[in-house]
Amino acid sequence: MISVVFIGKIVGMVLGYMVFKHWFGALLGYFAGGWAVGQILQGLNSPAGTGNYTFGSNARERQQVFFESFFLAMGHLAKADGHVSEEEIQAARSTMHRWRLRPEDVRVAIELFSRGKQADFPLQAQMVKLAAACQGQPQLVRAFLENLLEMPLSSGGIKASERDVLWRIASGLGVSRVEMAQLEALARARRNFGQQPHPSMSSEDELEEAYKALDIESSVTDKEVKTAYRRLMNQHHPDKLVSKGLPESMMEAAKERTREIRGAYEIIKERRRFK
Repeated sequence: MISVVFIGKIVGMVLGYMVFKHWFGALLGYFAGGWAVGQILQGLNSPAGTGNYTFGSNARERQQVFFESFFLAMGHLAKADGHVSEEEIQAARSTMHRWRLRPEDVRVAIELFSRGKQADFPLQAQMVKLAAACQGQPQLVRAFLENLLEMPLSSGGIKASERDVLWRIASGLGVSRVEMAQLEALARARRNFGQQPHPSMSSEDELEEAYKALDIESSVTDKEVKTAYRRLMNQHHPDKLVSKGLPESMMEAAKERTREIRGAYEIIKERRRFK
């Protein structure tokens, strides 16, 4: 029987000749085609978390990978400076409570958190696995990072050791440092427009933070404010995110993001006096 790899080589050879119109192109295509098929087969046969490819990831599979990756990454982030503080433990518990996990899911989350704390935990491999599962769903990657940022932000700020881990996580997910910095700035701003009011914030600062929360400049038009608001609400719509692979237990956390976005929008809307 003709092997799949051999067929890949032949197809690659034909394509190489068609593109380069030369025997060298055919030779290049021959080897490239065999290599490509070999990589695909390796990805299909690799144990979970070690392959380079994930095919046929449906919403349910993505939910499982997302859940596992989140608490593994949270544990690794908590141990970034060599020890896990009481604030970080409380932040993890708060996340589990906010996600309204069932008792059996809490046990799994705690086990994952503990595994992630290990010094030899393969963080990059896990993030590559998550990136493959979320392929074509950038909203899920954003949701993952936004929620992960909650732990260091809730404990007073991001330490240098934590930032290093966050950059490694972002890198594994294909997110640049610039994009990660933007997500952090948005997360910081949106925290001001959740359920808890901030009476110490001046009117000017509140408006400035509202613009940051919607990722827009104060010089934009009313129409652009509305467009940014609708775009963000669409990106963070809980039902849409769950349908794409966000764990159902994170529904409340997604709703919290939409409340923060809506709160910022209402401040701008009130100050600008538009409907």
